[in-house]
Amino acid sequence: MSDGNGKGKLIIISAPSGTGKSTVIRRLKELRPELALSVSATTRAPREGEAEGISYYFVTRERFSEMIRQGEFLEYAEYIGEYYGTPINPINEHIKNGRGVILEIEVQGAKQVMELGTDALTIFIIPPDMAELERRLRGRGTDSEEKLAARLERARLELEKKSCFRHIVVNDKIDRAAEEIESIIFSNRKG
Repeated sequence: MSDGNGKGKLIIISAPSGTGKSTVIRRLKELRPELALSVSATTRAPREGEAEGISYYFVTRERFSEMIRQGEFLEYAEYIGEYYGTPINPINEHIKNGRGVILEIEVQGAKQVMELGTDALTIFIIPPDMAELERRLRGRGTDSEEKLAARLERARLELEKKSCFRHIVVNDKIDRAAEEIESIIFSNRKG
């Protein structure tokens, strides 16, 4: 997906934890395999089924700090005690080669990228309601009650930031949400 000048487009997709962002993006990639997906680095431990270099680059806190010092991130942020960051070199390569590249990042990181003045398309995914969000987070079975409460509180705060994004998509059904995002991305091409 080119911007009309042969350069790719940066697409920021953000959402509170548990909204189904990763699942919707996976479906979007099935619809549009030409879109590249940026792989973030994180200090958190892998969840079941996650693969190094595909889901995330799993790094130590020391390595993450070194990457910050070396200026290797487009953005980075702390979220519920762990660090997440977007390595900049792969993004630059995709854009240079005319590919649309999706940044699947949390709200704090999305705001950092927006503040850089990038010409990014910004999309925020929201849950149908807070009860559904809590149901989804509990359904994961990966968090203690304390961590779950922190995620829900963080989600409430992040939902207040939705007006910072150009497009808002409700993830009530995965296919519908992915198709809406596809439409947003491909109706916003220049040229």
